Amino acid sequence: MNEIRRFIENITPMNNSDWQFFSSKLQEVKLKKHSILLNFGEIENHLTFITKGIVRLYVPREEFDLTFGFLFENEFVTGYDSFLTQDPSEYQIETLTETILWKISREDLQEVYERTNSGNIIGRKMAENMFLIKSKRELSLLSKTAEERYLDLFSDRPKLLQQIPLKYIASYIGVTPQALSRIRKRIT
Repeated sequence: MNEIRRFIENITPMNNSDWQFFSSKLQEVKLKKHSILLNFGEIENHLTFITKGIVRLYVPREEFDLTFGFLFENEFVTGYDSFLTQDPSEYQIETLTETILWKISREDLQEVYERTNSGNIIGRKMAENMFLIKSKRELSLLSKTAEERYLDLFSDRPKLLQQIPLKYIASYIGVTPQALSRIRKRIT
């Protein structure tokens, strides 16, 4: 739970009483590799902080999944569009490694926003950060080659990416596993 407090303190200071109230709403969850956090068609009702592990966001398909995001330690994960609209999710979220998470329900988060001084600031800054991540991803898909997207991904988190199967990385950068293999041969 200390990781969450440090993360939040980097966003905005949170006094001890606000922290006590917020942390009382958190629930620790330990999951095995390939555990589903959110199924396609489910409504997202939690915001989750990753303290250990790697999580993948993807659209399930019969032939091959379309991976569109990876999240790592000290990041929040949620089906944010479903969380906001309370509509069924159009994608899934799963763990790629053994994972430790801290979850807060939508209802409890709304109470944190209402009853704490820093809750709204934290919520706004997290939403802004999620927007920036999404925007960066979209611009990357529109303006960079698959090789550039691979190099960007690898330069951001080289050690963690060694734990992600290549088929997921290929899907994330928008190529087949065979094309990713050719890219990797060219750059090594």
